[in-house]
Amino acid sequence: MITVNKKVKFEYFIEDNFEAGMVLQGWEVKAIREGKVNINECYITPLKGELFVIGMHVIPLSTSGTHQVCDPTRTRKLLLNKKEVDGIIGKASIDGYTIVPLDLHYSNGKVKMTIGVAKGKNNRDKRDTVKERDWNREKARILKSKK
Repeated sequence: MITVNKKVKFEYFIEDNFEAGMVLQGWEVKAIREGKVNINECYITPLKGELFVIGMHVIPLSTSGTHQVCDPTRTRKLLLNKKEVDGIIGKASIDGYTIVPLDLHYSNGKVKMTIGVAKGKNNRDKRDTVKERDWNREKARILKSKK
């Protein structure tokens, strides 16, 4: 696991998960391996039948060559087969659904992104999530103190 978008589980109900590759430049792969990436503010949008990640921030390494132009927030293409892309776009076109990045991880040495088709939570749902999290924390404390 490289990085996780923790905000997503609080803001959305995740309906489906998909694993997608990304088109990256060499300096980006090196920076991601160093952990210099942030996916908290990024989002995924369909353009011309393909999916793109917008706003993913990859901090260039200081050892990157001076001959390269390093744009930390450039738009990156996601690599999925046509059937998956059509299914994701179809589900996301329903009112209230969106496509969100969940995490970055390695799969067979390659950088992959887990994306999800998600429905937004309202304030009531968010309060329930906080209550459940607090109860689970309290339950763990009680069990730990009884041992």
